[in-house]
Amino acid sequence: MNPLTKTCAVVELGLMPFAEAYELQQRAVAARKSGEISDVLLLCEHPHVVTLGRNGKHEHLRASDRLLAQMNIEFHETNRGGDITYHGPGQIVGYPILDLASHRRDVRWYVELLEEAMIRASDDFGVHARRVAGRHGLWVDTDSGEEEKLAAIGVHLSRWVTSHGFAYNVATDLRYFDLIVPCGISGKRATSLERLLNRAVRLDEVKPRLSARFGEVFDRQMKSMSCNDLEARLANQPPSGPSPSRVTPGPMAAGVMSGD
Repeated sequence: MNPLTKTCAVVELGLMPFAEAYELQQRAVAARKSGEISDVLLLCEHPHVVTLGRNGKHEHLRASDRLLAQMNIEFHETNRGGDITYHGPGQIVGYPILDLASHRRDVRWYVELLEEAMIRASDDFGVHARRVAGRHGLWVDTDSGEEEKLAAIGVHLSRWVTSHGFAYNVATDLRYFDLIVPCGISGKRATSLERLLNRAVRLDEVKPRLSARFGEVFDRQMKSMSCNDLEARLANQPPSGPSPSRVTPGPMAAGVMSGD
């Protein structure tokens, strides 16, 4: 391989609690800012959790604290852009830690490329997903003519280094989305790759396609890295941001992005 080829590490974290993944992101962001690591794409699943973005509205959470506790669902406020969303088993969550200074310092371009990577990965399974003007993420048209959301996006930038990212529904239990107004858009439902294909779909079928398409649109050669190797590189990195648990939101950020 040409040593000058630009690379991006892919780290599969498995099932990881949201707060633990958030803390890992923050250490990776600090390391990316200091140049100690290259671009990294973290892929994981989360146990049941509802997260609220910096410009999200609490009234978009339809469940009480008591119901969330009964259902063993965590709730976290975060520093990402976007509104409210659900993460859980059967969903691929991607956290790109990229230095956009080495790509393109353009937030809209970055979000569109995240969408494009997922659009192409969906095409690999014969699913036509598309953008909808004014609504970030991926949408599909149903036989009844309704639009349903296949994937969500919410990102944060700090000195042009990205964190947070995307959530792609593969085999997600869609009933959990009834606890929220997904992404703050009333009257719209979530869907999954499994539902669209009408067959069981393993996450291991989809992760390689998402990773490959991510590398394609961002012009990076994707290289697998173990979680242990990443931890070794981040051993001396403290978290670069606050805990996600009940974070007091800062100034509102428009749309899908927030930054500092």
